[in-house]
Amino acid sequence: MTAITATRRLARLRSLALTGIATTGAAAAALTLMPASAHAAEAPQGVHGIAAPSRDSRTDSTAGGANNLDGWIKKSLAIMKAKGIPGSYEGLHRNIMRESGGNPNAQNNWDVNAQKGIPSKGLLQVIEPTFNAYHVAGTANSLTDPVANITAAANYAAHRYGSIDNVNSAY
Repeated sequence: MTAITATRRLARLRSLALTGIATTGAAAAALTLMPASAHAAEAPQGVHGIAAPSRDSRTDSTAGGANNLDGWIKKSLAIMKAKGIPGSYEGLHRNIMRESGGNPNAQNNWDVNAQKGIPSKGLLQVIEPTFNAYHVAGTANSLTDPVANITAAANYAAHRYGSIDNVNSAY
């Protein structure tokens, strides 16, 4: 093999190595940017494949507000303010999108909690014992009720981290 051929082969190998690194890096970045909810949460689907929020007969999350993520967050914030629970719209929304993608019926059926028989559920992926311990009076006593789930999770985060705003990963 001549020196020119060896140099060309080395240049080609460097090019292939850089291409491989760039491809791997792009894939890693794509996975890093994918919300955890995209692969962690599963939800039961309704008749048309759309998950509807659960309802508690005593407290309806839609009363006095929009029956959507924006309305649920705003209603929860009003309750949080009245109860002295810190948190912001941005902090709640950011964590909800990471945990459930905004699906109030999201359920994690694969993590350690699910393996123990207590899957994380709802907008902020709360397990039942945590919901029961941090449930806030004035909200539905239903883990998957959107406002009750948000408010209990924010109450838990306030006790553990100071505020839901301080939570930037699974909690």
